[in-house]
This record gives sequence, structure tokens and C-alpha cells, in this order.
Amino acid sequence: MEMTVHTAKPYEILLERGLLSRAGEECAKLFAPGARVMIISDSNVYPLFGEKVAASLREAGFRVFSCTFPAGEQSKQLSTVEGFYRALAENHFTRSDFVVALGGGVTGDMAGFAAATFLRGIDFVQVPTSLLAQVDSSVGGKTGVDLPFGKNLVGAFHQPRLVLIDPDTLDALPPHFFADGMGEVIKYGCIRDKDLFENLEKQDVKEHLEEVIFRCVDCKRRIVEADALEKGERMLLNFGHTLGHAMEKLRDFQGLSHGEAVGIGMVLLSQAGEKTGLTQPGTADRIAALLEKYGLPTKTTDTPAELAAAASLDKKTDGDNLHLILLQSIGEACIHTIPAADLLGFLQ
Repeated sequence: MEMTVHTAKPYEILLERGLLSRAGEECAKLFAPGARVMIISDSNVYPLFGEKVAASLREAGFRVFSCTFPAGEQSKQLSTVEGFYRALAENHFTRSDFVVALGGGVTGDMAGFAAATFLRGIDFVQVPTSLLAQVDSSVGGKTGVDLPFGKNLVGAFHQPRLVLIDPDTLDALPPHFFADGMGEVIKYGCIRDKDLFENLEKQDVKEHLEEVIFRCVDCKRRIVEADALEKGERMLLNFGHTLGHAMEKLRDFQGLSHGEAVGIGMVLLSQAGEKTGLTQPGTADRIAALLEKYGLPTKTTDTPAELAAAASLDKKTDGDNLHLILLQSIGEACIHTIPAADLLGFLQ
């Protein structure tokens, strides 16, 4: 399966089992023989897939280097990216060379940010190995790192040159990480694809996994093409994220994964939407039931006051206003703008 994302610089997304072993062949269609390539990956992923990708790139005639970092959201900080800069500089990378982001969402965000800012921008290729990265974060060009004040507060829009999705990598995922990705899969059903949501309710996602990945990616492709810089429609992709990021921040980005936090955020916002008459009654219960089916939590011990305070630096604020993403019903999302100071009242 393949599709083209028509942004300012169009790029291909390829979805195929066994694609990792053809990474070099696909990159050779875009980059000159002899170009340097830096594989950026984490300490969990590189031992699983790093040498396979490196061998494929070498066979295609590239000069291959690698840079790894300790796995986990705690590494998603500027000091880690500085290490990437050092590796790129010491190995004499130029704008003719490129980066391969091999791993999950943390890797893709940081490697993409390094590529966006080193030499004011070099090319990069996304090779997502987690479900969350395959269905969401590898597409659309959002890159960045966390700060102590909040998640992804430093970053850049930098579209990849190519996205290579190999569902075989998911076989190596522990159940926890697969469930984490399901938080974003369910999000797509909530905001744009009622049929997908209903199929997830009726069937086991693993029975038609490639189709599900393709549908999520295609949904994101269409939204990104319409709004590459998140000025309008692309905000819909943030359903559950305002509160999800707040929960992650309250835990110093430990103990609660991104997909888990987003799932809880979707439930809380839908409950609030129902109370204010903006969301169809029963929506929150359906979302919670589906999250539970795939092993995700639906509740938090955080109080509305704690969540509202932690969300005060959310990127979805605009002046004194906050853009909340709510559902009118399953498959129909909308942007609901409120004064940021009213978030606590809305949640209560």
C-alpha cells in the first residue's frame, strides 16, 4: 500500500510487510549514492532492527552512521538532541546527507527536530516501529522535544522525505506498547471515521491491522494536506491531547504513556461535552468501553483543578483562549474555543 502526502514538498508513505529490509532501495530513489545517513534510534529498538536497516542502506551505497539514546519519554529533551548534533557534526554531515528516524514517537519527534535544525534543515526519513508512530506521529512533520514546563513545547514543522511503515515490527512490541498505540487508533475513529470505531468495537484490531493502519494514516494525510501548520482543521488531531499532555506533565512524563493519557483525556472531555450539551449522550461511555477492550485506562486520580493548571501552557492556546477538541458524536469532531481561564469550570 502507498499514498502521497501533498504538502509543499510532497512525499510518499509506503506500508508493506518486510519493508525494513528494503529501506536502502527506497532511499536510493531519493538520495545520491555515497550520501551519509545517520540512523537515530533508541536503546530498545536499535538492537532489534538497527543492523537490518543499516545493512540495507549500505547495500544501496550509502555511508551509514548511527546514534542511539536511552529509551523512554524522559530522554525527549534538548540535551539528547545536542548529542545528535554532535554525531552529525563529527561525521561531517551536509545538506546532501540525511537522517533516518528508526523507532517510536519519541525517536521520530527528536530525530526530526534534529534534522529540522541542523544546518537549518536537512532531510530525514521516518521508519516508525511502534503502532503509535505508524498510525500518527511519523506523518505530518511535527517534530520536537519536551521541556519541564510541558510536552513538545520546543519544535518545528519539518516534513519527512519518505515514510516507511513495516507492520512486521509490531510483532516485537510488548502488549503495553501495542495498547499505547491503540489510544491514537481509537482517536481517529472518534474524530473522523465512525466505521473504523464500530469495526474496532466488533472485531479484534489484529485481524485487520494493516487496513487499520492505512485508514488512520490516510485520515491524517487528508487533514495535514488541508492544514499543514495546524491553523485550523489539523487541531482536530489533538482530541484528548490537552488533558493527556497535562496528565503526562503532572507525572514528569513517567508512569503514564502517551496513548494512555490521550485515552483518558478523550473520555474526560466527552463527559464534559455531554454535560454541556455539546456531545451526544453516551459517547464517553462508548469511548471508555473501547479503550478498556484494548487494555487502556479510562480514569485518572488527578483533580480538575490539577489538570486545568497543568494545561495552562498547552500549545493549543491562542492568546487568552483555549481550543478544545470535542465530539458532537462518534466520527464528528469540532473545535470548541473557550477562555483558557474557564477550563476548570468546563471540566467541573
